[in-house]
Amino acid sequence: MRRNVMAHAIRVHKYGGPEVLQWDDVEVGAPGQGQVKLKHHAIGVNFIDVYLRTGLYPQPSFPFVPGMEGAGEVTA
Repeated sequence: MRRNVMAHAIRVHKYGGPEVLQWDDVEVGAPGQGQVKLKHHAIGVNFIDVYLRTGLYPQPSFPFVPGMEGAGEVTA
């Protein structure tokens, strides 16, 4: 049975400084074919994430979750 669960994420809804980071509840669906679900234990935010947040590197759509690096376990 596939079910969605709620999780928390820091998301960016518009370009700007650190003040545009928002703590959001997000719905996480079951992984599709060829996908996995990860439980993050640690994430990293690097300069690319800062550049995306400020608009130096345009982000194709909002909101987005910064963090190109992570460590954790595959749960599904």
